[in-house]
Amino acid sequence: MQESRAALLVVVTGTLMAAVDSTIMILALPTVGQALDSNLSTIIWAILIYFLLTAVLTTQMGRIGDIFGRSRFYNAGFAVFTLGSFLCGISPNDLALIGFRGVQAVGGAMILANGGAVISDHFPADRRGYAFGYTTFGWSVGAVLGILLGGVITTFFDWRYIFFINVPIGIFAVLVGYHYLKDREKTGATLDLPGFALLTVALSLSSYGAIEMASIGVTPEYLGVTMVGVFILVPFLWWEARAPSPTIDLTYFRDRLMSFSLLSAFLQGIGYLSIVFLLTMYLQGILGMSPLDSSLLLVPGYVVSGLFSPYMGRFADSIGARFMATAGIIIMVVGVLAYSTFTVSTNPYWVIPVSLLTGFGGAMYWPANNSAIMKQARRGSFGSISGLRSTLTGVGSLLSFVVTIAISGLSVPRDVAFAIFLGTTNLRGFPPSVAAAFLNGIHAALIVSGIILGVAAVVSYARPHDGPQRPRDDTSRGNAMPTTMSK
Repeated sequence: MQESRAALLVVVTGTLMAAVDSTIMILALPTVGQALDSNLSTIIWAILIYFLLTAVLTTQMGRIGDIFGRSRFYNAGFAVFTLGSFLCGISPNDLALIGFRGVQAVGGAMILANGGAVISDHFPADRRGYAFGYTTFGWSVGAVLGILLGGVITTFFDWRYIFFINVPIGIFAVLVGYHYLKDREKTGATLDLPGFALLTVALSLSSYGAIEMASIGVTPEYLGVTMVGVFILVPFLWWEARAPSPTIDLTYFRDRLMSFSLLSAFLQGIGYLSIVFLLTMYLQGILGMSPLDSSLLLVPGYVVSGLFSPYMGRFADSIGARFMATAGIIIMVVGVLAYSTFTVSTNPYWVIPVSLLTGFGGAMYWPANNSAIMKQARRGSFGSISGLRSTLTGVGSLLSFVVTIAISGLSVPRDVAFAIFLGTTNLRGFPPSVAAAFLNGIHAALIVSGIILGVAAVVSYARPHDGPQRPRDDTSRGNAMPTTMSK
């Protein structure tokens, strides 16, 4: 097996596992909560802790991968993720499950942060769109498997198997990665511990406070926690501008193509990651469909995204990211606004053609934008940039949850909205006025998501036209100079 193909197989497998784990947990959460005799405000953290820790850790994990070896660190992440999955499966109570999901998240951050770097190490710039197309394929397939397996396992088997299925896949990936993946270079940089600590505290506090305000309500305590986290970013940026070996090399943001591509990814995460939650609320909460039946309506969109993303990635290699990524987001905007027109009398099968549309838009956007980001990265900092991209996407995912709960929950009591989000109730037993109010809240959240995606499209188009690119080998900062090594 060629080394580049082996690298792609391992990265696609990691992406697939991460996608399975995210969608399968959402579907299984009500069953898990009941089995562990947990309340909603506690068990929801089995999902949120994963989003929070991956958002906080990915930039730092990418930096560590640059220093100690990206392939080695990627494989270690697979091992940690697999161990965390096993521990989640044997969790005796809800708090243990949340803690072990944290272990999973550490491994997931190592995987997400270094996956793009491994691709960049093993593929030349003119073939990275093609490779990132396959990682999008892996995500789409994983999301479909998560949806299907989540419904099947929680219906016919013990919920613990949603975690146990990761174990054999993880062992296989670790063995393949250890045998085939070789670190071609390390940087001569050192770990930026002050920057690491400041960024971790800033993202942890701001994300935690925002999540709690969305779930419980705005209180002086949580607002203060959020603001402290935001303010800590100021000394972080001050330090990074002066650090000899920064966690985030701020000179990258002088490059319009890099900075606009990263900002586009951040905004796209905020605007689009919430759509699945909103559709789940609509189908289960308003229409009263079962979790399995409602999730099956979303499968065709993931299938289309998975099938077309490799071809779209290859096309982006030929024409550049600007047109492809921007057109993809515009298509997503059209789909999201179409969702906002659904009513209680809309045939639920209309979800299928709209999901096909948004899935095709995703197949255009993700490979093109990811490739544009990594093509601008200097050799020796692939892990840092891949980690930064994953951090921005992760923070965007957290903010998408905040937007979803905060806006859609304004129209009905918060505990009702939260229960609908978790799939533990629907509005069939409530007065029609409550259902109508909640539907208006969903429409408002969808429109806000569409506006955010529209801004992301403007940002995507504002980037310079890139066209077919060569890798950027600028090593103007002395600490970014790679040192060749063999394994």
